[in-house]
This record gives sequence, structure tokens and C-alpha cells, in this order.
Amino acid sequence: MDPFLLMVLVILVAVVFEYINGFHDAANAIATVVSTRVLTPRQAIMLAACTNLIGAFYGTAVAATIAKGFVHDPSGVTQMAIACGLMGGIVWNLITWWFGIPSSSSHALIGGLCGGVLGQTHMNWGRLMWNEVPKLADGTLDYAHATGLWPKLIKPMVLSPLIGFTLGVIFMVLLTVIIVRLSSRPSKVQKWFGKLQLISAGMMGFSHGMNDSQKTVGIIMLALTAGAANHAFDSAPSWMQFMQPAKDGHVPFWIIALCAATMAAGTAAGGWRIIRTLGHKMVKLQPVHGFAAETAAALTIGGASLIGMPVSTTHVISTSILGVGATKRFDAVKWGLVGRIVWAWVLTLPITITLGYLFYRGALMIGWAG
Repeated sequence: MDPFLLMVLVILVAVVFEYINGFHDAANAIATVVSTRVLTPRQAIMLAACTNLIGAFYGTAVAATIAKGFVHDPSGVTQMAIACGLMGGIVWNLITWWFGIPSSSSHALIGGLCGGVLGQTHMNWGRLMWNEVPKLADGTLDYAHATGLWPKLIKPMVLSPLIGFTLGVIFMVLLTVIIVRLSSRPSKVQKWFGKLQLISAGMMGFSHGMNDSQKTVGIIMLALTAGAANHAFDSAPSWMQFMQPAKDGHVPFWIIALCAATMAAGTAAGGWRIIRTLGHKMVKLQPVHGFAAETAAALTIGGASLIGMPVSTTHVISTSILGVGATKRFDAVKWGLVGRIVWAWVLTLPITITLGYLFYRGALMIGWAG
């Protein structure tokens, strides 16, 4: 296949992944505000779509991590490896969406990409970047700017849900103390926090756009870098030369706009199966609980986005809801359902790595990859 057409095909597959990510993760931003009946599902989805769109334009640190932070020599990654990685993520997202299980699109994307690279390199695990620590001018190691799977994926994968759970507990305890001291009537509390939850739901959508939209931006940047290295633009029409990646690594506006609009469209399509799981089945929420959970999750995700960590919105909002629910009564949480969700989290990386690898080896067998 012509290298340029293959690169365009990879970008189209990335856009499909972004759309699926939008409706798969729509529940993350709106499940609580729907379950508390502050907004109707359609109103909540429109709010999430708009705030996702705005958040996607804020910062590119996560995109840089995806494009350059997991693989040694990104220019050596083939377009087919990227496409197969995306397909692995898409398949797992659709499976978990069908069964209504909140799983991580972020980890599905990264796992699939790692699998595609391993397929290309015949299981050369050394090609993946595990922990690269740069040096400062004085020769000391700069751990704050380390890159690789360990500091940018595995550590955040463990820490971000714990932070979300802890903040959910803290916010809920503080709000309970304030409500008790004010001796407010339940109806008044519901009214106050119903209004405040509009703000927290908007924050949740904004932070989701900051993190998740940028992941596909990074994938497209990786595809363009690989395309330029393989002379894909030599056969490109003159009017499409604008797609060439900048030498300084600057992210073009058209990529951010494309991913932002696609995620917003996907979010507008809704993800009702997962909304029912997060918003109704896991724990019963009221506006005050929804406000606490959304605020805890938004702060966690927003902070991670600013330092370039692609965290799982699904994991963070789920554990924030658990933290809030656990302050009511320990048995208020349906722990059997939680167990199913945790198993999906644990299985996401190994399954998507396997899928990405198998897709690439399949492409190799039929002559699509070389």
C-alpha cells in the first residue's frame, strides 16, 4: 500500500477510536449527575460534550507522553503497528461497553499500541521504554521528568484510583460536617448541591477532555512522525503537505480540533450501558454525593493532565464514587459488581497487548505488514 494512504488510514482508525472513546467514556462524566436526577440523560450528555470539547484544547502534555513517552525511537514504529494497536483497543472497548463494564480506554489504547510494537519487533520487549530518567545540567537525575511505562502508566494506574478514592472520602466527610453544623433541612441540602453539581459535572467533563482527547492527539502525532520517517509525504498531494509534523514537535491545531470534535460527537452519542452501571448499580447517590465524587475525580484527572500522565478517567471516577459511597455505609456499595469492574481493569493491559500483537501478526501473514 502507498505509504501516504496507509498513514491516512491509520489516522482514520485513530478517529474511530476517539469516537468510541467518547461514547464509551460518556458515563464517566455524567453518570453521577444522571443518577442524582439533577439533569436528564440528554441534558447531561450535551453538558459533557461541550465541556469535553473545551477541555481538549487545554494543554498537550498528555499528547507528548503518548507520542514520545513509551517507545524508543518513535520514528521506527510502522503505521501498521499503530493501526493494529488501535484495533486492539477498539475491540476491548466495544466488548466492555457491550457488557456495561467501566474499563479504561487509556490503558486499552496503550496496551494495544505496545502489542502492535511487540508484533513488529518479534516480541522485543526492550523496544518499549520502561523508565527513562533525564539528567539535569549538574549531572543529577531529574526524576520529575522521567518517561516510560513505569512512571507514566503503571504508577499512575495504581495511584490515581487511590487518590480518587481518598479525595472522595475526604470531601464527603467535610461536606457532612458542614451540613450537620448548619443544621440544614434535607430538601434544602438537595437543592444547594443540585446546583453545585452542575459545576462539578462541568469540571468532570473538562478534565476528561484534557486527558482523554489528548491521547488520540498523541497517536496521530506518532503516526505522522512514523510517516515522515518512511517518506510517506513524498507521494502526498501538495494540498496535504500541511500534515507534515513540525520539527520542534509542536502539535498542530488541526489535530487537536479533529480529536476534540470527534470525542464531543462520541460523547453526544451516549454510553447508556455503562451509565447504568456507574450511576445506578454500584451505589445509590444523592446530589451531595455526586458533587463530592465529581469534584474529587476532576481534581485528580486535571492534575495528572497538567504533568502529562494519561490516567484512566473510568478508574478515577469509579473509585471516587466508591469513596463517597463508603462514607454512607460499607455495605452501601455493591462489592460484587465492584469485583467485576476490578477484574476488567486487571485484564485490560494483558488482553489489549495480546490483541495488538495478534492483529499485527495476522497482518504479517496476509502480506499487509512487512
